[in-house]
Amino acid sequence: MKYSSAKVLFWQVAILAVAFGIWEWGYSLRSVPALRPFVPSILDPYFISRPSMIWMSFLKLSCLGDATGFSACFARNENNLWLALLVTLKNMWWGFVLGTGSGVLCGLILGRSDYLSRIFQPYVVAMNSVPRIALVPLIILMFGLGDMSKIVTAWIVVFFVVFFNTFEGTRAVDRDQIAAARLLGASELTVLRTVVVPSALAWVFASLTPAVSFALIGVIVGEFIGAERGLGKLIIEAEARANAAEMMVAIFVMMVVGIVLATIVRQLQSYLLRWQPQFESQG
Repeated sequence: MKYSSAKVLFWQVAILAVAFGIWEWGYSLRSVPALRPFVPSILDPYFISRPSMIWMSFLKLSCLGDATGFSACFARNENNLWLALLVTLKNMWWGFVLGTGSGVLCGLILGRSDYLSRIFQPYVVAMNSVPRIALVPLIILMFGLGDMSKIVTAWIVVFFVVFFNTFEGTRAVDRDQIAAARLLGASELTVLRTVVVPSALAWVFASLTPAVSFALIGVIVGEFIGAERGLGKLIIEAEARANAAEMMVAIFVMMVVGIVLATIVRQLQSYLLRWQPQFESQG
């Protein structure tokens, strides 16, 4: 059953409006004794602020509402919202690219070689068993508080997500197609390029959407523990001042970034896999 885009958009906007309405005015209902038991204490503005306060903090952090003008505000604030976002996105991008590239490469190599996969299996399992977040302090100790430690953190987080999907996708390739290609005289490299990679692409792309989110998470966690700039530092500074509104600004910005990046990945997936039935209508 198909639903019109307008109807879907209507319900999305309606749910968002109701959620923001409850968030903005819900806690005020605690002043009514009969309604107090039904209003959760988490709506306390001290913990999660209010949408109106978050909007005012956004204007302040982004220099869009500064009385002295955008340029003057931007110049005197070394870690304003835009610079912090740019730094976080740059580190996330390099971590994502390196993690995806190395994950796909290692997944293809081990997926195509039973001998190598058996040799490296215990090491891969051992490394994957260690929570990546637990490695962040060690990474910062090794690479310092600069951008490199954030890139390395994002790379490690993304690598295993992409590697396991690529490995399983390579293993799942139809053996009959590989045999037919070899029967026609295709070399191992040709088989990899024309049969294995196209078949494994769906598995790779299935990992890219969460990989984008994990790359962002890796960078933010690295900035939490130690950073000179970035969205994570903005959140930590706001937490030190017990300023929930500024923390929520950074969180909302990360949400928007995640949605935009996930949409880009899905559009790229639809284009590159347009030959598959589920993407034919979108091609």
